[in-house]
Amino acid sequence: MILTEDYLQDLLDKTLPQVRSGDWAVVLEGSIAEGFGNSGSDIDFLLIGRSEDDLPTMPSLFFVDGRRVEVRTRSLRQVTEQFTALKADERRVGRISEDLLNRCQRLLHSFPLRGHALVDEVKAQFPQERFRTVAADWWAHAARQSLRHAMAMLCLGEDEEAVDWARSGVVQAVKSWAAVRGETYLEPKWLSMQLDRAQRPGVRERYWELESGGTGMDADARVGACLAFAAELGVTGVPHRPERLAVERRPGVTTWQAVERVHVVRGRSDVFAFGERAGRVWRSLVLGRPLPEALAGARAAGGSEAGPLLAQFLRLGLVRLTWKGGGTVTPALPLASPPGPLTPPPSTARPLLSLRGAAVSGPDAVDLVPLPAARFSAAALALVFSNMVVENAREDLAGAVRRNQWRVAEVAAHRAAQSALRGLFCAYGVSPLPPDPDLVRRLPLLSLPPDTRPIGPLADALIRVAIDSAESAERVSLELEEFIGVVREAAGADAFPASFDSPDTWRATLELGHDWVRVAAHFDADLPLEEVRDLVASSGAQPHQAG
Repeated sequence: MILTEDYLQDLLDKTLPQVRSGDWAVVLEGSIAEGFGNSGSDIDFLLIGRSEDDLPTMPSLFFVDGRRVEVRTRSLRQVTEQFTALKADERRVGRISEDLLNRCQRLLHSFPLRGHALVDEVKAQFPQERFRTVAADWWAHAARQSLRHAMAMLCLGEDEEAVDWARSGVVQAVKSWAAVRGETYLEPKWLSMQLDRAQRPGVRERYWELESGGTGMDADARVGACLAFAAELGVTGVPHRPERLAVERRPGVTTWQAVERVHVVRGRSDVFAFGERAGRVWRSLVLGRPLPEALAGARAAGGSEAGPLLAQFLRLGLVRLTWKGGGTVTPALPLASPPGPLTPPPSTARPLLSLRGAAVSGPDAVDLVPLPAARFSAAALALVFSNMVVENAREDLAGAVRRNQWRVAEVAAHRAAQSALRGLFCAYGVSPLPPDPDLVRRLPLLSLPPDTRPIGPLADALIRVAIDSAESAERVSLELEEFIGVVREAAGADAFPASFDSPDTWRATLELGHDWVRVAAHFDADLPLEEVRDLVASSGAQPHQAG
């Protein structure tokens, strides 16, 4: 230790009166107990009570004689549970959490100050020699994951990321090597002192050479050097053989395509919309193939951008990477964010969706749609249904005008205008929709671009228009056609078929609706009419048509 026991006992005497009373055994743990630390290091006291209590995990912080003192408490039951959990997974080290390993390590390497008998009893639950093996295996497992991931990123052309993960893998391999020699302290910040104490200059110098950048080496050489050094340190399972890596299906990920847009749903909640090239690369993947083969197929579909796109699919957790005979590759760093799929900021593309699918920012985009999957699919289906109602209302208007039914024509015109507005709200992701009479007043919610803002006044006029003659009917019909065109262009629905003009246009309408009904039903979204469920059963065909 860098502090004397007398000094620590004095500091403890001044600290304990500020702690709730109890019959405590006390140890010093952390960097100072390990022989590291400096004048700015915390004094970490752990108080152990011979009880069954569930004591808080959070430390209390005190300032005593100019030193920052942290006090943690654990009951004998809690400590025993920690070591029991460690024993349960010591042969499956990938399941051991960093927090659990760290708590056990700090206690086993602590310096006793009070209650030596209880401290000895606690430490006897997991001998230090046994812990060295667990810590070494844990670090080796982490190194294996990092180095395999580095190999994958190198294969995919992500050189900088590959080098970063290779360097992380070397840190973890060195920590494994050091743990075998009794240097089990987890935090890497004291690794330099651990290497000094290990008295193996060759290992120390090689580590610092690779850590400092591997002067003169390109990414391929640096990753290769890191893999070789890790193997020299005893980390097995990391030969430089990318063909042992494979791209596999990720549970909870589904794909559907609406017209030309590929959509991928993660965990039944997050919707990702793919640009044209990203969609081609995604569709080209044959899952289960070795990574180099999967990449070759993706490049045939997406060109030079296929590697970075495939890397992005992995980061987002849309596919997973496996090592032959070694399970899923899950790289992680100590004292960092927990591993898991990346969730990017939501897309800012507007409108959010169209009849062709979600809006995207470019051909290589893999954009997170800023709506939960169920709301997204419901809004898309409502967009289709709203435009079907527009077509129905246009037909009603034309029929009423031919028969001089002016009141019927009025209602049809109002209905067509309101339904077109419904479609616009759906395109911006509004679901559920405001009531029809409220649609015009709620247009500011959409923050429409300047060139579409006349939609508001036009809509307000059309839903109040009166038709009482052939002349007014002709004028309103022209205004309505212009309005529908502007709204549909703004909503990405300008290609909507004239549903009721012919068998072909009705069939096109059914096929378009089927794409969205299928995914809305998958997510149990509200359907505008119960009849549309039949579209799923009939695969988009008319349910009663023979042949």
